Amino acid sequence: MAGLAKRLSLIFKAKASKAIDRAEDPRETLDYSYEKQLELLQKVRRGVADVATSRKRLELQMTGLQQQSDKLQNQAQKAIGAGREDLAREALTRRSGLQAQMGDLQAQHAQLDQEEQKLITASQRLSSKVESFRTRKETIKATYTAAEAQTKIGEAFSGISEEMSDVGLAMQRAEDKTATLQARSGAIDELLASGALEDASSSGRGDDIQRELDALGSSSDVELELAKLKGELPAGAPAKQIEAPPAGAEAAQPQQSTQQSPQQPTQQPGEAQP
Repeated sequence: MAGLAKRLSLIFKAKASKAIDRAEDPRETLDYSYEKQLELLQKVRRGVADVATSRKRLELQMTGLQQQSDKLQNQAQKAIGAGREDLAREALTRRSGLQAQMGDLQAQHAQLDQEEQKLITASQRLSSKVESFRTRKETIKATYTAAEAQTKIGEAFSGISEEMSDVGLAMQRAEDKTATLQARSGAIDELLASGALEDASSSGRGDDIQRELDALGSSSDVELELAKLKGELPAGAPAKQIEAPPAGAEAAQPQQSTQQSPQQPTQQPGEAQP
């Protein structure tokens, strides 16, 4: 169970790392690092200002103590001149205490001065590093941007970019749909022309008239073809062999020959026809 949980944790970390790496932009990371360095430099400079402020306060305190010490020194001299040795001793005692305080303040002042110099040196070094990092950051960002642009241009020319692939697929689908519609339209036109499909927009009466017109045109075509065949027959050939006798013609022809035979006498050989 522990091994399974460990594997799941490893898979999750690997997928998360891959997703983060895919979403990470080096330019944004560099800008963020530069901002953090600027914040650190600002803190160092603020520390330098704080130490310098403390040093200045110690200097003011030392100046005040020095003035009090000089005043007590003058008072002691005046007390000695006035024959007041006790006052002179008290003034010198106080002056001694002030001198001890001034010694402590001088030690603190020296320590603060050292700290200030260290911070100033660190601030200068950090400022130089931050400036160098900024220059390098801008160079890397410009190089990355140029490389990214060149890559996109190359992918666009080669057609392997996601945008161009989507465009190519869309164009292919549009061409396929267009070809399908054209084929369907042509098939429907052929079916309408052959009569396999009826035009739904036309009425039944119009269809009957159209069929009569088509039949008339077909009959006319037959007559034209028959006339053409008659013109191709050899000279002297009877046309009645090709033409179909009309209805009732066969019954009328024997009666006509019977009626004409008594009126015409039989011509003998050698006799002249009247």
